[in-house]
Amino acid sequence: MVESAGGGPGDGAAEVLDRPLPDGVRRRVVQIVSDGFGGLTVGELPAQLRQYARFAPNRRAKFAGNAMAAALETDALFRQRIAEKFREAQPELSGALDSGSPTPAADPLDVAAAAYVLRPVGWVKLVTAAGEEAQRADAERADDETRAELARLREELDRAREQSRADTERLRTELDAARKEAESVHRKLRSALSDVKRGEAALRKAQAETEAVRAEGQTQVSAAESEARRLKARLGEAEAALEAARRAAREGRSVEDMRVRLLLDTVLDAAQGLRRELALPPVSVRPAETVDAVEPGRMTPKDIAARALSENDPAIIDQLLALPQAHLVVDGYNVTKTGYPQMPLEKQRLRLLGQLSQLAAQTGAEVTCVFDGAELAAPVLLAPPRGVRVLFSKAGVTADELIRQLVRAEPPGRPVIVVSTDREVADGVAKAGARPVASAVLLKRLS
Repeated sequence: MVESAGGGPGDGAAEVLDRPLPDGVRRRVVQIVSDGFGGLTVGELPAQLRQYARFAPNRRAKFAGNAMAAALETDALFRQRIAEKFREAQPELSGALDSGSPTPAADPLDVAAAAYVLRPVGWVKLVTAAGEEAQRADAERADDETRAELARLREELDRAREQSRADTERLRTELDAARKEAESVHRKLRSALSDVKRGEAALRKAQAETEAVRAEGQTQVSAAESEARRLKARLGEAEAALEAARRAAREGRSVEDMRVRLLLDTVLDAAQGLRRELALPPVSVRPAETVDAVEPGRMTPKDIAARALSENDPAIIDQLLALPQAHLVVDGYNVTKTGYPQMPLEKQRLRLLGQLSQLAAQTGAEVTCVFDGAELAAPVLLAPPRGVRVLFSKAGVTADELIRQLVRAEPPGRPVIVVSTDREVADGVAKAGARPVASAVLLKRLS
């Protein structure tokens, strides 16, 4: 069977195709090889095609098309096996080709592909004729497409002409409207220019009136200055007359002085009698004692300042918490990340809250610890220690803002101590009446 497929004498195996295989014929050839591929064993396949043995026919034709075409051209035994499978699948077409009279109704591309695989006598002519037929069909198809494209372009040209005429009419209408609008604008412009000229004339008139008013004002100022000089001269004369009158009054005061002195003696004697009648005690406070000064043995303000605690002294925490009704507000993460930042957040909270619980038990003060809720991935299951109020800020609210809200909620005059190193927080609570303390000071006190 293999020998009769294309290896015997007198067949078309010696014929050679002197041009490339047409694309349409090549695709049909690859499809024939792909269809016959599955009927061969792995041992019957060329080495370069064995990797595609398990592929489906369509997938095999897609990925192994070039390799199958090359093997069919170079491997005569493989081509004979594919020809045998094709004879089994297409006996009528194979028989017609072997007899030299292919079916007229058959597709020229199928006939050429079958001839290329079976290699009957005259197969080169069949392949060449199929290629020329395909080219003629392509040319006819291209011609039809060109005619259709030309008709479409003509229709588009007609539509473009109609659109152009419509646009021209529209533009002509718009141009007429623009001309009318331009004429209206010109009229308005001429009216505006007339208004400007009238305004300039009014401005020149106002400037002239202003100059006249300024000249009149200068005249009035000069007159006022002359009047002021005259009044100043009269004032000097009046002062001289007054001084003369004072001298005359001093010279004639002796009699009046005597009468006033006699009246004064009478009043003093009456006061002495009144003091005896009322039995008034002598004055115990002297005016010198009301003057603020430092007496020997008493502390001065400088001595008091020298005895005050430093801002960094941890004992200042105890002094502040000893105030009546003191409230300690702690910026939790600010303190923990200052003291022990290497620890996980959960352990930071537990350590700080335990220390604050001891401080609350020692001082009896109200203690509130605030943590930033933005650090939380889920709700915290935490039992607040005795004596410590634990608060987390809501979503969208920082711990700093929550601390400011706590300070503003306190009544004016209550001692509120806020522990935070954040400068903005410290300044804000100080303005609200609270006392800021650095986180490092609290850490020293807790340690």
